[in-house]
Amino acid sequence: MNMEKNFVSAVIYVHNAEHRVQDFVTAVIGILERNFEHSEVICVNDNSSDRSLERIRSVQADPASVSLSVVNMSYYHGVETAMNAGTDLAIGDFVFEFDDTVPDFTEETVMQVYRRALEGYDIVSAFPDRGERLTSRLFYRAFEQLSSRSYHFTSERFRILSRRVINRISTMNTMTIYRKAVYANCGLKTDHIVYKADPGKLEGKDRQERKYRRRLATDSLILFTEVGYRFSIGMTLLMMFLSVVMVIYTLITYFTANPVEGWTTTILFLSLGFFGLFGILTIAVKYLQLIVDMVFKRKHYSFESVEKITQ
Repeated sequence: MNMEKNFVSAVIYVHNAEHRVQDFVTAVIGILERNFEHSEVICVNDNSSDRSLERIRSVQADPASVSLSVVNMSYYHGVETAMNAGTDLAIGDFVFEFDDTVPDFTEETVMQVYRRALEGYDIVSAFPDRGERLTSRLFYRAFEQLSSRSYHFTSERFRILSRRVINRISTMNTMTIYRKAVYANCGLKTDHIVYKADPGKLEGKDRQERKYRRRLATDSLILFTEVGYRFSIGMTLLMMFLSVVMVIYTLITYFTANPVEGWTTTILFLSLGFFGLFGILTIAVKYLQLIVDMVFKRKHYSFESVEKITQ
């Protein structure tokens, strides 16, 4: 058989998945054994409270072709940080990231993603053809609308990264809060494929993971979009409008009625004061956004490749 020569790593996120993790890890190992000469599987056990770790330990792998390791997180970190830990330990030329243990794809899908990466794409994602959850669609739409650049996010099942991506990400950030946005900002070529998903394989999240994902969505919107700045601008414009209305109302009252002494001055001062306060807050939020943008979100430059034209 013509086995692939590239060393491939597979990082699998595991959290309270005792009923399916053994079959999933076994399936991934089988795919690697049949297609790659040398590979490794790294399971990131994110402080599972069930028998997930025991299930992983019972998996059999041929040590001559596949190395199986488990990273046990000391407490629950969530999928983003836990996967960062696994990817940091991976040594493959290409790294598969499986964010869940739902086996709704085939071996051909995995190899199709790998072959697409060999065509020059540094990041290739696989999306199931089933519809997304309403909450996911709303989050992605908000993310795209509130961002300064164009994103086209959807709920992928897994992805492959080249070593060049991992090296570049490590120089861009000290901590990757939302990998999908960081990958989109790294400047390298990306692609995706859509596969026909097995409709009977969909699994729900436990309460802890659902809570984490809601918090992750909020943090990602604040960090990677202009939601804070746009909200401040909106409030400033609203206060400007209200201030103008209050000034007009105060002047009309002053000339047509008999207001209490000092009332006109107080209302004018409060109207202009609140408008000035929100204006200052808007400037402060913009400065904070610029600092985050320069220090955390991306490098000062981003390039896709370097070509040597002359020898």
